[in-house]
Amino acid sequence: MARKYLGGSGESLTICLSLAASTVLVFYGYDQGVFGNILVSEDFLRVMGHPSTSMQGLMTSVYNLGCFVGAMSTIWTGDYLGRPRTIIAGSTIIAIGAVIQTASYSVTQMMIGRVVAGLGTGMNTATAGVWQAETSKMRSRGKLVVIQMANCIFGFSISNWLTLGLSFVPGSISWRLPLAFQIVFTLIIYCLCPFLPDSPRLLIRKGKYDEAFSVLAALEGDGATEASPSVRSQFAIIQEVLQKENANTYTFFQLITGRGPSGALRRMLLGAWMQISNQISGINVTSYYQTYILIHALNFSPLKARILAAAGSVDYLIFSCLAYFVIERYGRRRVMMCSAAACSICWIVITVAQNLSLNNHGDSHKLGALAVAAFFFFWASFAMGVLNVPWLYPTEIGHINLRAQTASLAMASNWMSNFIVVQVTPAGLDTLTWRFWIIWAVICAAFVPITYFFYPETANRSLEDIDRFFAEKPGYFVHRNRLATQLKRPELFVEADARVVEKEQRHPSLPAEGNKGHEVQLTVYGVGSR
Repeated sequence: MARKYLGGSGESLTICLSLAASTVLVFYGYDQGVFGNILVSEDFLRVMGHPSTSMQGLMTSVYNLGCFVGAMSTIWTGDYLGRPRTIIAGSTIIAIGAVIQTASYSVTQMMIGRVVAGLGTGMNTATAGVWQAETSKMRSRGKLVVIQMANCIFGFSISNWLTLGLSFVPGSISWRLPLAFQIVFTLIIYCLCPFLPDSPRLLIRKGKYDEAFSVLAALEGDGATEASPSVRSQFAIIQEVLQKENANTYTFFQLITGRGPSGALRRMLLGAWMQISNQISGINVTSYYQTYILIHALNFSPLKARILAAAGSVDYLIFSCLAYFVIERYGRRRVMMCSAAACSICWIVITVAQNLSLNNHGDSHKLGALAVAAFFFFWASFAMGVLNVPWLYPTEIGHINLRAQTASLAMASNWMSNFIVVQVTPAGLDTLTWRFWIIWAVICAAFVPITYFFYPETANRSLEDIDRFFAEKPGYFVHRNRLATQLKRPELFVEADARVVEKEQRHPSLPAEGNKGHEVQLTVYGVGSR
């Protein structure tokens, strides 16, 4: 009988894994929202010596530099530690950073605390998605990541409502308590991750076949054991694709410079750009500075600005949940393109509304309301696609031997672009005023042709299907390649599955207990239920 983790197997185990991965994203969403709200606290500004606008931007954005370094570190440590232990380590580092921030009495101390917390956040966000993708079934992979991102927005909403409530409390507790609250998420991670399995794909790559069989059986559920045909079939997919690619014979440098198999560098770049898209859409202008924008750009009172920002986070959360119903039904490409186009339209409306208001070409109150409505529509549009696809895609597109590294580089790109956006926003709002929004309108519009021409569909494919697709060295432009763009799983992969299942039945692989210390000779196939 397969070993049970955290008292469960099958669907209950998948739920526990999703809960752990989602906690990382709640953590991340909370951190995104909390600092922008305490920046408008009078007591915080007094304690920090009334820092300039540029210093406020640096205090906010330096967190992303820590995240960048943390994400990059998992290129070397992620596979060595394994997925659960990496998240435990990252959460511990975040708690240390939270303590430093909570106890801060100077800008320097606050910045140190933010960098430390960023290191842990970078480690966690680079790992959680890969762990989820490598332990979930093909047809639920996208939905589970949508749940993760909805939890991210739930964390963002918590930070908005918590800081709104505490804004009525006098003294430094109004901003120190929200910073200390981060430690709660670390405690949740401590209760979950030590009792959950590592990725079976990583275990197979490390040669830990017994443990990999045990994890696959536990994920399968329904009384499956290490010797069950379905478990051995899944093991065969992963092991044989790895052997066919000869991935372990290449150095990391060879793989990222294009000399490895299956377009590893191309796949890394696709994942990295997709994550960059998430950050340069303008979402972090609103995530970090929405209250600031409403006060300084649209002239709302601080209380009304806080209430609108908190209400906006609920709008954001609702539509991030609704994305659950579209991510698999319509696929990654279509969802990403429609969402990006809608986001661009929202930025255009905000641009026009603020331009008219600043030049006294209409009722400033009505134009302000129009701009706020456009922000709400932007959050809804973003949540339906540009929020989720960039977090899901790098975990799917990566080479079997470089999935963690692909996700790490994607997240590092995420954090560096995040740093740039957060750093330039206060100055951009002050100097460019309404023209600042044009930047994001153009960028979001550009996502549509980029996705259409260069990004193959990953919905309804196993991770091994994707490896097999790139093994055929497809052209860089995929818009005319039906294998790359059709939503339904290609028959080519289905037929390959059937042939390999038949061969596996004729020549079964060794049972788990006989695998240790032996090289397993298996055949390539892509049943890929996981």
